[in-house]
Amino acid sequence: MSTLSHPCMAQSYRPGLPARLMSALAAASLPLLFIVLWSSGYVAGKLALPHTGPLTLLTLRFGLAAVVLLATAAGMGAPWPHGARGWGHLAVAGLLMQVLHFSSIYFALWAGLSAGVAGLLIGLMPLATALGAHLWLAERLGGRQAVALAGGVLGVALVMAGQPLRGTVPLVLLGLLGLFGLVAGTLYQKRYCAHMDLRSGAGVQMAVSAVAVAAVAAPVEGFAVHWTPELIGAWLWLGLVNSIGAFSLMFVMIRRGQAGQVARLFFLIPGVSAVMGFVLLGERLAPLALAGFGLCALAVCVGAVKR
Repeated sequence: MSTLSHPCMAQSYRPGLPARLMSALAAASLPLLFIVLWSSGYVAGKLALPHTGPLTLLTLRFGLAAVVLLATAAGMGAPWPHGARGWGHLAVAGLLMQVLHFSSIYFALWAGLSAGVAGLLIGLMPLATALGAHLWLAERLGGRQAVALAGGVLGVALVMAGQPLRGTVPLVLLGLLGLFGLVAGTLYQKRYCAHMDLRSGAGVQMAVSAVAVAAVAAPVEGFAVHWTPELIGAWLWLGLVNSIGAFSLMFVMIRRGQAGQVARLFFLIPGVSAVMGFVLLGERLAPLALAGFGLCALAVCVGAVKR
């Protein structure tokens, strides 16, 4: 008997209203949770860096995430990459998204860049990713996307105008280098590692990143760490919640949609990072930053609406 003629398949299943509401709520909560988790990483990094060097902090962060992810992958029998090429693609994506991105951002934070400004620099990701996805991955860039991107960039510019940037040009350049690493890694991930297992794939990327930064941290910083409750709390948050939680959510959303669509969520990160920096670090939140956050939120809504 064919599947179509099976009595149990005679009528299509339509979930009830509560089930549909819960499904819609779960789908809507992923982007919101991702924004909060990702934005919190800049504040946590700012809190931890007075107690250790940037590369040492990244070694601790990547090492913790690698141990948890690899142990989870082994315990759950997760599939591993096939062949040297598969391992190599994971390593390249990890070095771009993790090492180049975070080492640039952490050095900028360590040298005095505010968490809000770091967040808003990464908020330029949607424009760079959408253009890169259009050129490299042949993803279509429609008129509504273009309007949303333009509005988001203008919102980010307003947030930047509301921040004290005097004397921070080298730090901003470091932040832009981190942006390049994140964009390049995201596109590389989409192109070559889209079907990786999140447990083993992310574990390999974190392990490679931990070894890479440790190799430089040892001679440069000597792994000097001043252990305090603030550092321990920030390290656990960065290693478990930010590295594992936020990046897993990003990979899941990349699989569900185009890279440019996922990247538009980053338009909200500047405002959220600025608010977190104001509440937790006492960083000033100017009126222009509030206006820019509102414009970024509007841009996300415009870009998310389906035709």
